[in-house]
Amino acid sequence: MMITPFQIAYKNLLRKKVRSVLTLIGIMLSTWVLVSLFGFNRGYETALNRDIENMGYQLMVMAKGCPYEAATMMLQGGKGLRYMDQSMVNQITKEPEVDKVTPILMQAFFDPNKGESGGIAGFYGVDAHSYPAMKPFFRFKKGGWFKDNTADEVVMGYEAAELEQREVGDETIVPEKNVKLKVVGILERTGSQDDGTIFVPLKTLQKISQVDQITTIGIKVKKDADITSLENKLYQLKDVQVVSFSQVKQTIMKLIATARVMVFSIAVVALLIAMVGVINTVLMSVLERRQEIGILKTMGAMPGDVFRLVWTETLILCGLGGVAGIFLAVIFSRVTDLLARSILPYAPKGGLVAIDLKLSLLTLAIIVVVGLLSGLYPAWKAGRIRPLESIRGE
Repeated sequence: MMITPFQIAYKNLLRKKVRSVLTLIGIMLSTWVLVSLFGFNRGYETALNRDIENMGYQLMVMAKGCPYEAATMMLQGGKGLRYMDQSMVNQITKEPEVDKVTPILMQAFFDPNKGESGGIAGFYGVDAHSYPAMKPFFRFKKGGWFKDNTADEVVMGYEAAELEQREVGDETIVPEKNVKLKVVGILERTGSQDDGTIFVPLKTLQKISQVDQITTIGIKVKKDADITSLENKLYQLKDVQVVSFSQVKQTIMKLIATARVMVFSIAVVALLIAMVGVINTVLMSVLERRQEIGILKTMGAMPGDVFRLVWTETLILCGLGGVAGIFLAVIFSRVTDLLARSILPYAPKGGLVAIDLKLSLLTLAIIVVVGLLSGLYPAWKAGRIRPLESIRGE
């Protein structure tokens, strides 16, 4: 049975097991970093897009100075909220780019029974018809949405219900106002701020808080509509500010760009170190086998045959190291996900590291191509060995 070039190359690598294994480990770690970086780049943007889509709307209009962020609202106890007239809803609906709108009233009340020294309870007054239509992805653990904007009912986020230990059919009290509302629905966990929110029919919350205005308008834009054009129109409205989630996305992506460049730099350095290891391993193997290569040439082996033999060793090292690195990246993707969440300024829900077959093959191709380029010099050096000089030298 005739031995193949792959078998010869494989046996040559086994002659120096420790050196070959160390080179494999270097390639494996480089591949792990590289495929994890590519997977994070894809997974983070996909998760961020999903979070923005799950908002149900692409734009929000609110009164100027209105602290939309929940943290700000809680710190100020709801007293910093500013309002706008509900007629603004009809005005915005008339714009041709607008598909749907939903009015929202945010309110915060001090709850003395929350925590050791009391805390702020946040309530969302939402339209019973337009808001659920914009949030079709919401899933209920029990119950469902209220059907009437004047009903004395609430829908509780998963964590809000857990904290207050409420079930569907129970009553909950609005702090400060001592108004009883019936729980008609409890949402499943979403991983967003909605988990801690209590949703109330808009008119009911307006009546409780004695405010006949709203704080926010959510806007869903028509497909293929010019969002920038709509934003410019909305900016012309008096005493309002516009929040575009596409801008929010761009801002977040810029925040993580620096971290991504740093990690990419580390991946490149690791890749270079691994390739230097490949050059060292294969070149040392060539130098140690000068006499063998010389004998092969005296038996009729051409420089091209020797070149391919040495290049095959490089291919085996990079192929095995690349596959092992991808395997490790897939196994430890959850660990990479948790690490990324611990250092990022904002981490959307869902997996942050998305590694699929296409991405794995792309990374493997990069590793093999770079590895083969690294093996060019040792293979060329082997092909240039002169038989008589190599034998005489030994």
